[in-house]
Amino acid sequence: MEIPFENLTTLLSKSKDLAYNPSVVRPLHFLFLFFLICIWGVSFTASKIALQTLPPIFLCFLRFALSSIPFIFFVKRPPIALIKLALYGFLMFALQFSLLFSAMKAGITPALASVLLQCQAFFAIGLGIFFLKESYRLSQTIGALTSFLGIFLIASHIGGDITFLGLFFVLSAAAMWATGSLLVKKMEGGQGFPLVIWSSFLACPPLFLLSYFLETPEVILKGLTNLSWLQFGSIFYVAYFGTLTGFGLWNYLHRFYPLSKLAPFTLLVPIVGILSSVIAFNEPLPWWKITATLFILGGLCINVLTSKSRASISQKIP
Repeated sequence: MEIPFENLTTLLSKSKDLAYNPSVVRPLHFLFLFFLICIWGVSFTASKIALQTLPPIFLCFLRFALSSIPFIFFVKRPPIALIKLALYGFLMFALQFSLLFSAMKAGITPALASVLLQCQAFFAIGLGIFFLKESYRLSQTIGALTSFLGIFLIASHIGGDITFLGLFFVLSAAAMWATGSLLVKKMEGGQGFPLVIWSSFLACPPLFLLSYFLETPEVILKGLTNLSWLQFGSIFYVAYFGTLTGFGLWNYLHRFYPLSKLAPFTLLVPIVGILSSVIAFNEPLPWWKITATLFILGGLCINVLTSKSRASISQKIP
């Protein structure tokens, strides 16, 4: 039996058409966004806890296996070609999170990971300009250069709390996120839980093979046998909350609001990530981490807010 998600989304779409102003976030949707920010922010800390025992690629496999099975047997596949679903799952889920978890295993703290991953916005700009022929603005250059100062400040501390491999992995994960976002823009009908569940499921086979050959069965088995209840709960958190609930809500909200309206809220995710890491691991926040965070988020604010202003002006022009 298949759950008719399309009936629910059709009903929601009709209600949206009857009374809907995309310039104002509804109270219920604002609550969804707040919940989403907290979920994704805490996910970095939960992942770090699980990585204390499990190898990164296998943790990634567990995350998407749990978030798709058994739901895959009850949810109808979205009206998207299977090859596109598989490609989206491989880029957005398998590669992005394998690289992110590998970065955290290599020494990147949850706080820094939550900040650096936001650089996906600038990769998305570059991909949009190159592949979608989107317009290029001076504000994007200013924003990118501002954020680059933060990345440079972090890179200058390689050898201390930061490793070159960890920094490379987390920036590569940001690039995969941007690539996956570009791909989903080209899809029609790919929104909500069905897209998350099916692409998560299709990400599992390559993840299992990569983990089996790169991390070896001995290391995987040792990690599984040494799991604590806290680490076990962390795995379930990143699977059911970080993936299924988080990405499901994000794709659902895209039905009601343009990206320029939702993007500013994602800037709050690193704040929750930093706070949760400080609470869970007593992570120190020296001046350079705070300064780098301000540069990176400042650059993102320049890009997001100027894009929003430009969109508002364009809508007023008859």
